[in-house]
Amino acid sequence: MAPGVSLRIASFIEALPLKQGLRVLEIGCGPGVVAREVARCIGDGFILAIDRSEKAIRLARAGSVTEMASGRLDFRHTAIEDFELSAGDDLFDMAFAMRVGALDGRHPEAGRLALMRIKSVLKPAGRLFIDGGNPLREIDL
Repeated sequence: MAPGVSLRIASFIEALPLKQGLRVLEIGCGPGVVAREVARCIGDGFILAIDRSEKAIRLARAGSVTEMASGRLDFRHTAIEDFELSAGDDLFDMAFAMRVGALDGRHPEAGRLALMRIKSVLKPAGRLFIDGGNPLREIDL
């Protein structure tokens, strides 16, 4: 892990079933710390990280120039409830979220919409992980 990555974040990333070549969606990326670490773990794979905060996306892009230039990481300003694939986007193998109100029960209606959106952008065997387990838990779609 890169210096400065918290133990909580490092434990979450290490528990994800990441492997070379995966297409991953991060929901609620904040300043991009987790997205950059996941990009390192998936080699020539790809991670798209989204956040509803425009400021968070600006910070994430500013701190991820190298990863973005390699084509392994990109960011998009959108809420998960509104997320759709862009033309030419492939489905994702996996999605994950840490401390996202739409997925941790704080906002049930947003959560229902979010789960529908996530299911629509994952491959048939795609998996969703959120924090709240030890250190994560899988959500059945």
